[in-house]
Amino acid sequence: MSVKTIRGNLLFWKIAGVFTTLLIILGIAFVLIASRFSKTYYTTAHQQLYGDLARHLATFTHPFKNGKPDTSVTHDIIHATMVANPSVEVYLLDTAGCIIDYVVPDTTVQAHHVNMLAVKKWLAIRDGVYPLGDNPKQPGEPSIFSVAPVLENNLLVGYVYAVLSSEKQREILSTLNDDFYSRLSTTIFFVALLAAFVVGIVTFFLITDSICTIAGTVRRFKEGDHSARIEGYGKGNLGVLTSTFNEMADVIVDNIEKITATDKFRQELIANVSHDLRTPLSIMRGYVETLMMKKDALSPVERDKYLAVVHDGTKKLSGLVDQLFQYAKLEANVITPQKEPFRLDELVSDILIAYQLKANERSIDLRLETSNNLKPVFADIALTERVFQNLLDNAFKFTPDYGNITIRLIQSATTVRIEVADTGIGIALEDQSYIFERYKQLDKNQTMKKGMGIGLAIVKKILELHQCVIEVSSEPGNGTVFLFVLPIAEKTGSSGSLALRSY
Repeated sequence: MSVKTIRGNLLFWKIAGVFTTLLIILGIAFVLIASRFSKTYYTTAHQQLYGDLARHLATFTHPFKNGKPDTSVTHDIIHATMVANPSVEVYLLDTAGCIIDYVVPDTTVQAHHVNMLAVKKWLAIRDGVYPLGDNPKQPGEPSIFSVAPVLENNLLVGYVYAVLSSEKQREILSTLNDDFYSRLSTTIFFVALLAAFVVGIVTFFLITDSICTIAGTVRRFKEGDHSARIEGYGKGNLGVLTSTFNEMADVIVDNIEKITATDKFRQELIANVSHDLRTPLSIMRGYVETLMMKKDALSPVERDKYLAVVHDGTKKLSGLVDQLFQYAKLEANVITPQKEPFRLDELVSDILIAYQLKANERSIDLRLETSNNLKPVFADIALTERVFQNLLDNAFKFTPDYGNITIRLIQSATTVRIEVADTGIGIALEDQSYIFERYKQLDKNQTMKKGMGIGLAIVKKILELHQCVIEVSSEPGNGTVFLFVLPIAEKTGSSGSLALRSY
């Protein structure tokens, strides 16, 4: 037997057991309630049928004569009444409720006084539910009764008190009730058991059908169908299970996609790093081997040339490794910007001074256009410097000799707009959405290629840490403009006129 079948059977027996217990309890409650109402119905009916008995006896038998019980007349009539209806017991009471005459064996009468409060309450009722009164033969067990006053010369001399439910009647009713309860209990038990079985079966199939459907969906998801979702069951516990599983499945799928993308990124990283590092390493290795083999045959000029090539290769390798390390930290979200107010124009001026020698070698006009009263911006100085360095490196890479590279700082009410413009080869519109992707860059012929082109990707990541967005405006042959904004450190007035600084 499979685990699923065993669990299903356990669920079935639990459901069947709960419903069986519930219906048995309801059956017992029904028996008790039915017994109570049956007894109440009997006493009420008996009271209505024989409630006038005492009045008839008091009217037609004249049980008192000169204030005393007239036993010669009443005994025969009362005895005849009790013979005709054995459930009736008749007593004569004085005005205080003491029993002064009766037609029953003296040894069976246990009480010789009747509670007059119940008598007076009974007499005061004209229509409705009559109270129970004392039973002289069984004190402490109230019984239905009938009572009527006896008058002589319009004076109250006593009462006729008739107990309508005798001991004999209780014995008969007790026997009948026991038989009734036995048959009723047996019938209700089997009906409850059958009903519990039917309800359990139906409920079992309804619940397990839903559970089997859900289990099938979970199994499909486990086996690789990541699009599997539980449909329906929007309410109740199954609704909570459905929404929880669907949300969990979405999270798992999202994590799988992230893991897949990360794995793909790792593979691309290894391939790209291997490709981009292989070229300078090969060049450096070749020149070093040449220096080692021809160290005595090389002139000082040639040796210096070879060493310069090796040194240039180490600088390139160092730059590549530095960019890779920087991007890895940005990708891992381990860098937190340390923002502070600083003069952006001063930072850019220092950066351009460092690039001026490179610009002079290629006759590139490198300049800064800024406002005279530029206010400090609020950002991370080191990360902002890296942004300008990467954008300038990118501009130098694609700007031909005798070209122009311009940085513009334009102040507004709350921000400083930064533009880095060049007169390079430009970027086609269809390629502009890819240039900020990691390890992708344009070659000199305007086609996308894979490689260590992560400079612009680093720029985008840094600006995202500053809640900024970088944009590009370019056309092939007309140069490129990268632009973004940084918040100023305090409110400023209107910007001044643009000042030009050439380097």
